[in-house]
Amino acid sequence: FMLDVVFLAMFLVVPWLGVSIYLVRYRKMYDLHKWMQIVMGVVLLLAVTAFEIDMRFFTDWEQLAAGSPYFVQGAWDAVWISLAVHLCFAVPTPLIWIFVIVQAVRKFPSPALPSKHSQQHVLWARIAAIMMTLTAVTGWIFYYLAFVAS
Repeated sequence: FMLDVVFLAMFLVVPWLGVSIYLVRYRKMYDLHKWMQIVMGVVLLLAVTAFEIDMRFFTDWEQLAAGSPYFVQGAWDAVWISLAVHLCFAVPTPLIWIFVIVQAVRKFPSPALPSKHSQQHVLWARIAAIMMTLTAVTGWIFYYLAFVAS
């Protein structure tokens, strides 16, 4: 169940992220951008926590992937390779995201406006957005190879 929830959630997160970036970059809606990012960060933190609890204690994803032509039990196959690539993005992304949000909350004025921190924020926010997008795309590839392909 949580595999499906996270899969679908990422279809909402990527456009939400794009809208938030558009609002700050082109519409100068700094405070709305701030709150959209904080809400997204909290929702993602809760979703990823629930997902990890489910994966570690309740769901045997390898058993669910057994029907995939790309999965061979005990072998280094396309499913495991796609999972490894996904984890290269999925593990550091929340850390970068937390860093960006905490720094923004600490260093931007309230209500949010451009400041001396803006240049550093733009750099790290771009990295975070790229990492989030790559986390989503590689997650979708893993999901397809492990659970959809037949």
